[in-house]
Amino acid sequence: MTAAGIMSRLPHRYPFLMVDRVDELVPGSFIVAIKNVTVNEPYFTGHFPGDPVMPGVMILEALAQAGGLLFDIGDRLCVLARIDMVRFRGVVRPGDRLTLTAESLGQLASMGKVRATATVDERAVASADISYSFVEGGSA
Repeated sequence: MTAAGIMSRLPHRYPFLMVDRVDELVPGSFIVAIKNVTVNEPYFTGHFPGDPVMPGVMILEALAQAGGLLFDIGDRLCVLARIDMVRFRGVVRPGDRLTLTAESLGQLASMGKVRATATVDERAVASADISYSFVEGGSA
């Protein structure tokens, strides 16, 4: 899935769109997506000057966006409902390629849940179980 395809499914836009490409997608089951981390990301000016590190909350947001792409929910929005079992295992720096994987743990009519992992060079840097609510209110 290209950037245009991603933007047709997610309401996020620059600077908050955190998925650059989808390499593999089995709807309702599994996704592999990419976030290319560049030095010009807005948060690097303050986190941290002279030693830029991607904030953990931004890694989680990237995981949440990738996981949300798993669900085919029509015109509804897929919004974050809960994050459990969060673990940070390493730092992410400019120039890194963040690989975002998510596996569906289940889906109901109004909600879904994934187990997600972010890696850099096959080294896990973060993981979480992420739950979503599917709400009326628009689409991408």
